[in-house]
Amino acid sequence: MRPRGRAMSVGVSAAGPSSIDWASQARTLENESPLMIMDHALSSFEGDIAIAFSGAEDVALIEYAHLTGRPYRVFSLDTGRLNPETYQLFDAVEKHYGIKIEYTFPDAQEVMELVREKGLFSFYEDGHQECCRIRKVKPLRKQLTGLRAWITGQRKDQSPGTRQGVPVVEVDPVFEGLEGGAGSLVKYNPLSNMTSAEVWNFLRVMGVPTNNLHNCGYVSIGCEPCTRPVLPNQLEREGRWWWEDSTSKECGLHSGNIKGGDETSPEDEKAQEDLFKSSAVEHLSKTELESLLDGPRDKDTIVVLYAPWCRFCQAMEESYETVAADLQSNSNVRVAKFQADIERDFAAEKFGLKTFPHVAMLPKANKSVVKFDSERRDVSTLSMFIKAMASSA
Repeated sequence: MRPRGRAMSVGVSAAGPSSIDWASQARTLENESPLMIMDHALSSFEGDIAIAFSGAEDVALIEYAHLTGRPYRVFSLDTGRLNPETYQLFDAVEKHYGIKIEYTFPDAQEVMELVREKGLFSFYEDGHQECCRIRKVKPLRKQLTGLRAWITGQRKDQSPGTRQGVPVVEVDPVFEGLEGGAGSLVKYNPLSNMTSAEVWNFLRVMGVPTNNLHNCGYVSIGCEPCTRPVLPNQLEREGRWWWEDSTSKECGLHSGNIKGGDETSPEDEKAQEDLFKSSAVEHLSKTELESLLDGPRDKDTIVVLYAPWCRFCQAMEESYETVAADLQSNSNVRVAKFQADIERDFAAEKFGLKTFPHVAMLPKANKSVVKFDSERRDVSTLSMFIKAMASSA
């Protein structure tokens, strides 16, 4: 039986996805269940849509598709570097659902040239972008050119740094679809509003096959050399590309997440109101911040380098202001802000700023700058960081 609910199929016409107001569709579907969103996706695009299955807990997508009773397609990117357990899961999923996964592979010549020139593990030294581009992004791009829409397992809680703004449906900001050109591909994220706990409760209740690596502490699972188990209280995406800056942990498949948070037009920048307006957060001028950097420092200072238009900065505003209010009575700790988008060269030179927001502690005891390198920007994590670094927090 197909799910009942308020959301209705948009019935994408021959004019293509660009003929639909997808921002409006996202608002309509925002509070619907993953099952309803999945049904909306499959009924709207029929055979021109497919589920991207990574071999991790996004098997939930396949279960939801199965529950709609509609035909569905599943594809997966075989990079040639996956764990044995992931291949075993692919086989188990095919047998469990009676489906054939559409495997997509990288170009053998490109892989050979990369490995011959730079070795098997060049990504540890020069970043993972080139390897991911060859093994994942280009094969994905080829796969998507045969579709009008695709379905991913992205969730907001996977990484507050890069995925907090993931909508349930959107026009894909990076890839092109069957018709070609901007706006030719729609991207559904039915699990966007689910938490990890909710996904796993669903998988257990439904008796769905899962990756055996989950039993070993792995949460987010990708290529074997680039994935490791996470420690207690770490976000799941912290187990991916752990040797890199946590703010840019996107392989390119969903790079629109980063672009949307760190780039905007000059007109949009000017239109945004300022952030962290609480009286408990001290506004620092460039001169005042330079003085703190050079020392001596009158107190321990935590400072957020931000841009008012950055949605990740906007997302942490409430938690940062709460921390500031909690510490307002502590005369030994300053909670401050510095608008870095208008002083990018200075911020890059002094703090190594690459993306927004950038949070750092300036300890009273010395002239060091200690970066807050976690993707968690909630009250408890920020408070723990301050307590660990400040002399009298």
